[in-house]
Amino acid sequence: MRRPAHHLLVCGSFRGAGAKGVCLQKGSHGLVAYLEAEVADRGLDALVSTTGCLKACDRGPVVVVYPHGAWYGGVDEGVADEILDALEEGRASGAHRIGEP
Repeated sequence: MRRPAHHLLVCGSFRGAGAKGVCLQKGSHGLVAYLEAEVADRGLDALVSTTGCLKACDRGPVVVVYPHGAWYGGVDEGVADEILDALEEGRASGAHRIGEP
C-alpha cells in the first residue's frame, strides 16, 4: 500500500472494556463516514482511520491529522470541513486546535 499524504485519526472511544467514551457518544463514528466521503469527493490523498481512546474526552470528538501532528477537539461536520479546506491549501487548520504539536 502506498502511504497517503495525510492521515486523519478519529477517536473511536475504544478502551479495554469496549467503546464507551465521550467521542463515540458525541458522534465520532458518523464523523468517520463524513470524513471518508469528503476526502473522496475532494480528491484528497488522505486516509481516515478510527483509533482507540485518545484520552482527551473533555474535548471530543477528537481528530488528529498527520503529518502535521495537529490535534482538533469538538469536531463536527463544520469543523471537519475547515480541517479539510486547510489540507487542500497545504496547511493545518488553526481553528479548534488542542495544544501545539
